[in-house]
Amino acid sequence: MYPEAELHMARLMPSGAQASLGGWRPWYAIDWPEAEDHLSQGLRRLTRLEVANDSVHIQTLDDRIFDYPWLFAQQVGRWTLSIEETDRLREYLMRGGFLVVDDFHGSRDWANFFEMIQRVFPKHLIVEIPDNDPLLHVLYDLDRNTQIPGARHLYRGPNGQTLANLPGGSPHWRGIYDDKGRLLVAINYNMDMGDAWEHADDPWYPNPMTTLAYRFAVNYIIYAMTH
Repeated sequence: MYPEAELHMARLMPSGAQASLGGWRPWYAIDWPEAEDHLSQGLRRLTRLEVANDSVHIQTLDDRIFDYPWLFAQQVGRWTLSIEETDRLREYLMRGGFLVVDDFHGSRDWANFFEMIQRVFPKHLIVEIPDNDPLLHVLYDLDRNTQIPGARHLYRGPNGQTLANLPGGSPHWRGIYDDKGRLLVAINYNMDMGDAWEHADDPWYPNPMTTLAYRFAVNYIIYAMTH
């Protein structure tokens, strides 16, 4: 039984063999549990939400998916979704759910994700999230001038400053909207917010990057619970 709380972060877990693929932990949970450990503490400090200590890992076809307003999916460049899974994900989103995808980079990852999400929403466009979108202002007014890279993409510049070298190029905040303008899917492309949460207490991970990642997380969750 899951611990009772007002909010559980829910990680979307691929079905079948995909759930076990990765290094010493599955790709879908690449930053777990450290990201959740830090993010849950931050949410308690920055909001009045009663937040569970850990996330729920849930498969698309599990009926409990409808209990969670916010799904977080990492490494979506590796997705392989069945027709049943894409149908269920569409149902979840159209019934009021909100999906954030993160930690995928470059043209190959994008092509795979695009193919999968097109099966979910074949007639919906993927667009850059505009500056006036409520997601960017629901609590924090967010700018997108700071890259949020994975730790493996950081390097030390000639003047000692920590810089990012993202393998897919510039970061993009993209989205898919329904016909009424509600954001259904927030797409962190060429970014790794999960790493920024995971390394929040590590002094070598730049503070501006992790600060922005926390603010995005707060806005994501408030948006998911109010829209």
